[in-house]
Formats: sequence, structure tokens, C-alpha cells
Amino acid sequence: MKKYFQKLFIAIVAVLTLGVISPSHEIWTTLQPKDNARTDLPSTTKHELQLGLEDSIFERETFEETPSIEEMLFNPAKELAYLKFGSRIGPVIQHEFDQVIFPKMSEVIESTVASAGGHEYGRILITETPSGNYAEKIFHVSDTSVNKDLVRFHVRTEKRPQDGYFYNFHYHTADDGFTVHHSLGDIYWSKNTPPKWLS
Repeated sequence: MKKYFQKLFIAIVAVLTLGVISPSHEIWTTLQPKDNARTDLPSTTKHELQLGLEDSIFERETFEETPSIEEMLFNPAKELAYLKFGSRIGPVIQHEFDQVIFPKMSEVIESTVASAGGHEYGRILITETPSGNYAEKIFHVSDTSVNKDLVRFHVRTEKRPQDGYFYNFHYHTADDGFTVHHSLGDIYWSKNTPPKWLS
């Protein structure tokens, strides 16, 4: 009976506010039965989404060769970036991201893999689910043999007076303790406040 009151309350709020206030996703997940839990994502204690050799998201032909760095790292990195952008930010900045920012990200990933000794058998992986709201994290490049991050890619929303909002793409390296911002570039949003990530 409690479930019906929650659904009724959500419907009343939606009608009274004309859809301006939308319920959080936590409400919807609590209303769904427990046996309909999503089975397409791996369940881990840290809610990590690990994409590498064992990923099933990207189809690969079965070759006896080692997968390329593009299959193992670049494609999952781009997918996680698009996931971070969501359906509201993605269409606006995707073209500039593909042309300007992602080639620089690819260079950093490639040099990191080279300095870490290669990407044999999925030792170097793209990990971490992108963070939502206004948090910075896109993804991390990790070495699973020593269980540590090598590079962390972030995007920060900056408001510049008289100019508007920009997305500042940058990365942090383990060499400097993840303290220094290494800039990849900026993408202009507009003078209006941008939506939250993953929206």
C-alpha cells in the first residue's frame, strides 16, 4: 500500500508543478521490485564499471591477436565521456569534444600506457563510473597489476565573468600525486547555467 501512496504522491507533485520538479532517480529505483534489478552492469562494492578486455559492451571479432589500444582504452574512454555528458550536454559539446579534446586525451592515454610498460592482457584499464551532479570525474586509467590509478581525467564547470560558462577538461597524473591540473582544453557552454552531468 505504501508503494501506491508514493506513486500517487509523485503523480500529484508532477501535475501541480507542471513537470518543473522531477522526482529523483532514487525514488524510481526504490519503487521497482527487487527481483527486477539490473543485471547488465557488474555489481561491485565500489560501483566500478570496468571496461577492458573483459567488457561485453563493445563487440569484438575473435582474433588471436591482442586487442588494440583503441579497442581496450580509447573506445571505452569515449563512451564514458559521452555517458558523463548525458543527453542534455552531449549534443551541444560532442563535436568540439571529438575534434579538440579527445585527440589530446588519446595522446595522454597512449603515453601513459607506453610509460607503464604496455597494455598486455588487460593490465591497464579504464575504470570508474563518471560522477554526476557538478562533480569533475570522467574516468581513470588504472594499472590493475599494482591496483593504482595512473591518470585521472576530469572536467570542471567554470563561470568566467562577462564570458559565461566553460567546461575545462584536464587530467591529473600519479607522478605529481594528482595535485597538478594538466589542461586539455576548454569548451564554451553559454551564459546560462549548464545542466548537471549525467542528465
